[in-house]
Amino acid sequence: MEKLVFLGSSCIYPKFAAQPILEEALLTGSLEPTNEWYAIAKIAGIKLCQAYRSQHGADFISAMPTNLYGPGDNFDLNTSHVLPALIRKAHQAKMSGDAAWTIWGTGSPRREFLHVDDCADALVHLAKTYSGELPINVGSGDDIPIRDLAALVADVVGLQARLTTDTSKPDGTHRKLMSADRLRAMGWTPRMGLRDGIAAVYEWYLTHVVMDSQPAE
Repeated sequence: MEKLVFLGSSCIYPKFAAQPILEEALLTGSLEPTNEWYAIAKIAGIKLCQAYRSQHGADFISAMPTNLYGPGDNFDLNTSHVLPALIRKAHQAKMSGDAAWTIWGTGSPRREFLHVDDCADALVHLAKTYSGELPINVGSGDDIPIRDLAALVADVVGLQARLTTDTSKPDGTHRKLMSADRLRAMGWTPRMGLRDGIAAVYEWYLTHVVMDSQPAE
């Protein structure tokens, strides 16, 4: 039987799991209420893979990617995730010559990010080297406060505006960092640093979103 790599998500872990989150934390506590439906669907997939391994000897494994970013991302401010939203907001503030730009919440929550190219490389590595029922975390192993992430995005974009926070908006979970120890022990580490990754995505955004939205002459 062929190998299968099932993709889960960091949201499978309990809302108040100890940090960094170990793979063994699965099903040890309550989920984040705002996305528990998605999390339960992913957990069901993990358990199905484990059942196929147990009952049929199928070489099905599960990988849990952290927050991903990269070319082709969703930059819609109403539906995008934090990093592409920051890139778009910073670019718009730069083009408008704004003196200030605003992020949601206090900026203190910490988040982990992994470039999609690194994620793809990690999944190929797992497919070649790993066979077991325990889901494996796929992440950078580092996190960053949202305020610092916004400052990094502004630096990459070339935005000089003052950063402000809108504390009427929610912060969300304060921290969600997954342990990358098991994946590192298997011989894999990410290649793309966060700044370089953001710069590459901003270049893609300029070429494929900004330029494509310009009216034809």
